[in-house]
Amino acid sequence: MSERVIPGCKGPDPDTRTPRYKAPPGACDAHCHIFGPAAVFPYAADRAYTPPDAPYEGLRRLHDILGIERAVIVHASCHGSDMAVTLDGIARSGGRYRGVAVVDPGVTEAELARLHAGGIRGVRFNFVRHLGGMPDMAFFERVLAQVEPLGWHVVLHLDAQDVVALAPRIDAIRIPFVIDHMGRVKAKGGLEQPAFQSLLGLMRNPLAWVKICGAERVSSEGAPFRDALPFARALVGVAPDRVLWGTDWPHPNIAGDMPNDGDLLDLLAEAVEDEATRHRILVDNPTRLYWNDGESA
Repeated sequence: MSERVIPGCKGPDPDTRTPRYKAPPGACDAHCHIFGPAAVFPYAADRAYTPPDAPYEGLRRLHDILGIERAVIVHASCHGSDMAVTLDGIARSGGRYRGVAVVDPGVTEAELARLHAGGIRGVRFNFVRHLGGMPDMAFFERVLAQVEPLGWHVVLHLDAQDVVALAPRIDAIRIPFVIDHMGRVKAKGGLEQPAFQSLLGLMRNPLAWVKICGAERVSSEGAPFRDALPFARALVGVAPDRVLWGTDWPHPNIAGDMPNDGDLLDLLAEAVEDEATRHRILVDNPTRLYWNDGESA
């Protein structure tokens, strides 16, 4: 039997540009990752890809350049359900970072309580095909019931077609739910495409949140990804109090143009021209979702 070949992926742009837009105090990168270093935090044996190391120090350096004070580390699938790398990053941040977990079917209430004490405030499920596809839905429902008493939310990483197929089930979720990367719709499909219309419909649910990040995943034209702007604007127009933004650093599994994170912050400022709304997205909204226990960041 031949050994399984695990594909690699590109690393981030190492020369982050200082953005023209100055983020407000308390601004939060609500979607970023830490990878490794593998010598300290090994990657999971059953991972779908092997990234270049992108450790805590690199994330802090990025945020210093961008003028971002807080962040949410979304635990990456390449680390499996071993939460050590994410918990380490949160602990080292001095309260500036919170996190979103990946858990396995055997997760206990005691383990979830440990994660909560370590700064985790949500759980993520990957539905995208290149990361394994649909999770076991009985497991999904069980975990949502387990995290509800903790005040957590669920983050849903979906392929665009899943937004349509799963919309009724998603709409019935009883805890806050966050859709990653604008539902990974494709800009060439236009605003009227069924996936995006389903997403807009979901956003009328008061428990629904969305991240207007991943412009490089939505764009059909490539850098500077401006064809993603109408989608971000439409989502902000429907639910400005339930929109988040993040870099997605270090941008795993990007097949096309690797974005520069300074440019992505400027793209947000172009998508949202009103400074009060920018403040909601960068400061107020993530504060409500991730620092809602009264602890200062």
